[in-house]
Amino acid sequence: MVGLKPPEVPPTAAMKFVSAGTAACIADLCTFPLDTAKVRLQIQGEVRIPRSTSTVEYRGVLGTLSTMVRTEGPRSLYSGLAAGLQRQMSFASIRIGLYDSVKQLYTPKGADSTGLVARLLAGCTTGAVAVTCAQPTDVVKVRFQALGALPESNRRYSGTVDAYRTIAREEGVRGLWRGTLPNIARNAIVNCGELVTYDLIKDALLRAQLMTDNVPCHFVAAFGAGFCATLVASPVDVVKTRYMNAGPGQYRNVLSCLLALLMQDGLAGLYKGFVPSFLRLGSWNVVMFISYEQLQRVAVLARPAPP
Repeated sequence: MVGLKPPEVPPTAAMKFVSAGTAACIADLCTFPLDTAKVRLQIQGEVRIPRSTSTVEYRGVLGTLSTMVRTEGPRSLYSGLAAGLQRQMSFASIRIGLYDSVKQLYTPKGADSTGLVARLLAGCTTGAVAVTCAQPTDVVKVRFQALGALPESNRRYSGTVDAYRTIAREEGVRGLWRGTLPNIARNAIVNCGELVTYDLIKDALLRAQLMTDNVPCHFVAAFGAGFCATLVASPVDVVKTRYMNAGPGQYRNVLSCLLALLMQDGLAGLYKGFVPSFLRLGSWNVVMFISYEQLQRVAVLARPAPP
């Protein structure tokens, strides 16, 4: 037996909400350096890092991580972690924790099973709502992850709270929601790529009786979900990262950011950082979904029995 068995009584929406946020934080703690490496590779070419008379170039995932440790110290790998955890507690709780509940709203009454359209609509809905609520935390996370790519004299924020205040003061409250539209597009796609793919793969494995509803099944489904999500979301993710990291007036809008990227790097620029994106998103999905499934089961077991 691997992991806890599925509970006879399904977890409540509140249990799923809390379990999703907690599982996402666990996944972030495990994979945050990969996310930072992805951000650095995505903004490379836009932000140059002075290092004596030459320019530090990031080459590949391991090369990026080793360069950051060598030039900025090991702590740079977790720059922006506080904002990242704040983001997950508000963001993942909504987009993952409420997915099953929203999916049922889109499922016709009396239907034997939930169709693909209902799953896609649920993924888009929870992804869009989650982004709208958690966008400021994502902006601050990206700014901190890119911070080490600037000379110390140009670093704008001393901490997470200072970042929120400075952005609101210098760029207005709208600055905290910078890049909301591309982020909604990205996370609607990612949510469908992750949750719907995970849902479908898991259902297929269980229906074919190839696996039981336990950790190995969750691992396979989560790995497939991570690859699909990375493949479809990478172009939007690159544009989102560059636009969020941009200073005031650098780009007129999201479209101008996209055009500048295409003119500078061509279509290949839309997949900058693809390998760290997949390594990060794939491993993040594996840790998150396994943790999420087990936390739900722990929550059900810990619930007091009715009198």
